[in-house]
Amino acid sequence: MPFARLASATTPTCHIGLGLAAVGRPGYINLDRDRDLGENRSTDALRTRTHELLDAAYAQGVRYFDVARSYGRSEEFLAAWLSARPDIDDVVVGSKWGYTYTAAWSTDAEQHEVKDHSLAAYERQRAETDELLGDRLDLYQIHSVTPDSPALTDKELHVRLAEAAAQGLTVGFSTSGPAQADAIRAALRVTVDGEPLFRTVQSTYNALETSAGPALAEAHDAGLTVIVKEAMANGRLAEPHAPDVLKAVAAETELGCDAVALALVLCQPWAGVVLSGAATVTQLVSNLHAPAVDLSDDQLSRLATLVEDPIAYWERRGQLPWH
Repeated sequence: MPFARLASATTPTCHIGLGLAAVGRPGYINLDRDRDLGENRSTDALRTRTHELLDAAYAQGVRYFDVARSYGRSEEFLAAWLSARPDIDDVVVGSKWGYTYTAAWSTDAEQHEVKDHSLAAYERQRAETDELLGDRLDLYQIHSVTPDSPALTDKELHVRLAEAAAQGLTVGFSTSGPAQADAIRAALRVTVDGEPLFRTVQSTYNALETSAGPALAEAHDAGLTVIVKEAMANGRLAEPHAPDVLKAVAAETELGCDAVALALVLCQPWAGVVLSGAATVTQLVSNLHAPAVDLSDDQLSRLATLVEDPIAYWERRGQLPWH
């Protein structure tokens, strides 16, 4: 599996990856994005910002980069960065299919992305991804699988994904929503010719939303690499929005709320890669302090009081504005 390359990294940040959802398109649901990105969100401006983030991340030992077809031009930005640095051959690149970006580079579009888990969508988006990333693509994931997703029952799609895996591409899936655990367990049962289809799972897990934890542990025990997204809860766990408990623990560690929030996820024994969704180099540098945070049992107990009901958590997430 491509993630074996991460194990050879010698830097302390080797288990933190960089996701480009926040900088691959002008509109997203992260809090304070207007402050982070400013008014200039042209393609050139976000391309430059993305390349600066990638340079900083790589220099600090980050070796996993996460994009998606629906993240605007994230695949294009990453592909251009890789093309300009042909000597870089130790990174792992993951992308996702299943959503189509529809906002046409607008922050006030009526609809920013459309979900489609059909075989036709896979074939179309796989060709689009291949055109940009080619043989630099290591991992291709179904984007935001839910328990009722047709991607879990479409046998023809499973065969096509298995064919891609036989050719060397790692196949995985991501999850979203309050029933993430059910989706993970359903995906673990998907096989082709008696062999498990999926080798990775990417799910939301953070101080507020921990419901997928037991299922992610099961996935890890089954041999899947677990990637954690939205560890900052779309900015709800960063200053100035962080809950008072998190602010207090961060003050005790003398590091930022973001570093503590990421450290909480990094200490989960099943977590393989935890994504930073930084939009600025300053945020990224702060995020990368997370491996240095050593949370005590008392601090972990206090942070555990932040957990929300998953239905309430996802309802609030769904109400966050695209801006």
